Amino acid sequence: MIRKVLLVAAFATSATAFTAPSSPLSSRTTRIASVENNNDFEVVGSFDPLNLSADESSSLSSSNNNGRAAALATAAMMMASTPLSASAAGPDWGIFEGRTLSLLHPAMMAGMFVLSASTGLLGFQWRRQRTMGDEISALKKTLPNLNGAKTIKEALAAAQGAEEVDMAYVSSLKAAMPTESQVMELTKERKDLASAGPKDKHFNQGALMLVIGTTFAIEGPLNTYARAGKLFPGPHLYAGAGLVILWSLAASMVPAMQKGNDTARTVHIGANLAGIGLFVWQITSGIPILFKVLEFTKWP
Repeated sequence: MIRKVLLVAAFATSATAFTAPSSPLSSRTTRIASVENNNDFEVVGSFDPLNLSADESSSLSSSNNNGRAAALATAAMMMASTPLSASAAGPDWGIFEGRTLSLLHPAMMAGMFVLSASTGLLGFQWRRQRTMGDEISALKKTLPNLNGAKTIKEALAAAQGAEEVDMAYVSSLKAAMPTESQVMELTKERKDLASAGPKDKHFNQGALMLVIGTTFAIEGPLNTYARAGKLFPGPHLYAGAGLVILWSLAASMVPAMQKGNDTARTVHIGANLAGIGLFVWQITSGIPILFKVLEFTKWP
């Protein structure tokens, strides 16, 4: 479009440059003939030996032609430099506005939802591993004195084999056996969690989710603009923007969490739970958009 405007302006400029100047001889002949045919007017001669009047007329005509050419060239440059409202979707973006990359956004976001749920699960596992120590310690305090034995079973065998059996002590040992079993189960669970390493996995997946999620949260609107020439504000766009904000808020709490700040942990968990809720809303609001992409785009 801009190339056509420049060509028209150049053609108009070149056309005015080849306009034939008016001949002073033909102008004088026409004036004399007109006067001769009208006998009612008196012929009055003018003294112009250098033919200045013809030169002045020619310069005025040339000045007018140059001014018109300059005006056309200026208008063409203004039109070329001013962005047209309909030219947003004009460039050929190729595969970027085709179906391949248009479907990349929903595919990545579906994977991000799974990654988000997995990261949250790892976070709760790490929290469980971290808080189980206090729970195990509280249960151990309820156990009776084992008199040097490692387990209640060993202490019970020693108490029953003594010369004088303390029946009250034996009864307390038997009553504490379920508590000991619970302590052993919690200890085993804690060891299994520690061997799985949920802390490092949670941190790594959270960082990956923040990078990929933010990238494709920006890629989605860019792809829409490449295909349609404009954005469509609505629930899907608002949920995606809010999701990126919540991810950033959760990540900003990590330094304080590493120092043991419980308020930062609460904000971190709350932001991620709210983010999963927004993610569900984003998926449900994005399904109609997915159908439109399948309808109005072509491969690749």
